Amino acid sequence: MADQLRHPEEIHRSEAAFFDAQAATLERAGWRLDPAVVARYRRPARFWFNKEYRFRRLGEVRGLRILDVGCGLGDNAILLASHGARVTAVDISARSIELARRRAAQAGLAEPPEFVCAPLERAGLPDGAFDVIWGDGVLHHVLHDLDGVLERLARAARRDARFLFSEPVDRVPGLRRLRLMLPVPPDGTPDERPLREAELRRIRRWVPDLRIRPFSFAGRLNRFVLPGGAFESAGPLRRAAADGLCLADWLALAVPGLARLGGMAVLEGHLRPPAASVARHAPGDEGALRADAGG
Repeated sequence: MADQLRHPEEIHRSEAAFFDAQAATLERAGWRLDPAVVARYRRPARFWFNKEYRFRRLGEVRGLRILDVGCGLGDNAILLASHGARVTAVDISARSIELARRRAAQAGLAEPPEFVCAPLERAGLPDGAFDVIWGDGVLHHVLHDLDGVLERLARAARRDARFLFSEPVDRVPGLRRLRLMLPVPPDGTPDERPLREAELRRIRRWVPDLRIRPFSFAGRLNRFVLPGGAFESAGPLRRAAADGLCLADWLALAVPGLARLGGMAVLEGHLRPPAASVARHAPGDEGALRADAGG
């Protein structure tokens, strides 16, 4: 379905409904952010875990303005704000944003995130404002408008803003079909699919120094090791097994010939609009790119 053309408004409604339902499920199950999770990402030691790797790469964020794109239930926005960042978080799901605001209020943050419920093109983001553009599994939901999304992010970013995303990828033809044969129920929306090489090339136009760090080959088995995916609340044996799987992944996927086997990837670099995009938005245009949005 992701490769079939649908009207953007239809996609927005479908995506919002899916994540509204997910938010309602979490609210019934217990919605507070575990303090152990906050402590884990304050001192991320296990860089072979995808999110700890990203928090280590990000480094000190105190005082930085960070845009969290597709923030969902607010976990990352709350974590970043708890580390002293000034966070604006955007999502299309009203139920997710409502719950994210409540979670942030419960966390007692000195400066809670600003949560915005809107598609990115209607979020009213200021130009040239953000030091870091952060996303966790969002670009593969906007394949119908990937360049448009990247252009809007570049417009909101300061010159050479950090770009740090984690996304599912499909870099070996046929491998995804084998993965889908695993006894894991699908949990995606109708319009999403992993990023392929063509999309990665398009992202590189906007992030010329793009680095791709693969994750999740054997580590995908953590779905069976950690019920619900909660590392902090699992027993010591389960945590040790998950740790071992992710470390084995890190070592194996560092081998050049195996790197494309990862089912997830961290995409990192600096946003710099392509020259053609800057030319389209000459000074004085209503939708112009700010001069400090990129090189």
